[in-house]
Amino acid sequence: MIEAPEKEPRDVQPPHGVSVEAVSRTFVTRRGPVEALARMSLRVAPSEVVAVVGPSGCGKSTLLELICGLQAPDAGTVRAAPAALMPQRDLLLPWLGALDNACLALRARGLGREPARRQAEPWLERFGLGGFERTRPAELSGGMRQRVSFLRTLLAGKPVLALDEPFAALDAITRLQMQGWLGHVLETEPRTVVLVTHDVEEAIVLADRVVVLSPRPGRVVAELDVALARPRSRTDEDVVALRERALGVLGASASGAPA
Repeated sequence: MIEAPEKEPRDVQPPHGVSVEAVSRTFVTRRGPVEALARMSLRVAPSEVVAVVGPSGCGKSTLLELICGLQAPDAGTVRAAPAALMPQRDLLLPWLGALDNACLALRARGLGREPARRQAEPWLERFGLGGFERTRPAELSGGMRQRVSFLRTLLAGKPVLALDEPFAALDAITRLQMQGWLGHVLETEPRTVVLVTHDVEEAIVLADRVVVLSPRPGRVVAELDVALARPRSRTDEDVVALRERALGVLGASASGAPA
């Protein structure tokens, strides 16, 4: 979990939504300038879950860091409520148990160790981690590590969650389980969520809206509303239809051939 510094100046759009307007971002590398985003615009309503999909290198992670205030745009404006970033790697500290890793967000907010533990401990039970409070990351499964990482992000107390490929490193079975688990958590603890994923089906199963980006430099080329009841299954006819629409925009069919 990564947070922007509390004292960093930010434009906040109440009540807890996200607005990205005509944002461009270019990085200077040894090979020359790399334009990650070009006049990118995106709005996320309070408590909406928006999934962002697109080709590798199209600026998806850059977009999340801009929303969290960890980068500044070269042009355009970013207005967002305070946000916490869950990066692709869980970044758990190997010498701490699950409870103390989850507590890091609370400790960063100024709580002492014992008060932080008392506040976080009931959440571990809710997240299916009861009995593993003192277990170190090396002894946890991949799915359990991701739950600890997500709990740490949630305990940061920010109204916006920026999730960067949170399940990319998991095996297929665990990934499906974690998708269902995350959907349930967001129903009981709603937040404004911007989820970056390469998995189109994951985006449709979890999100209220799917935003498709172009190849670099990233810009929005399509938005798909997912007006389907939850929970959703990857095999549902409507999910499959939306997947095919998204893959068509990305230039691929379900078989991998050009659309």
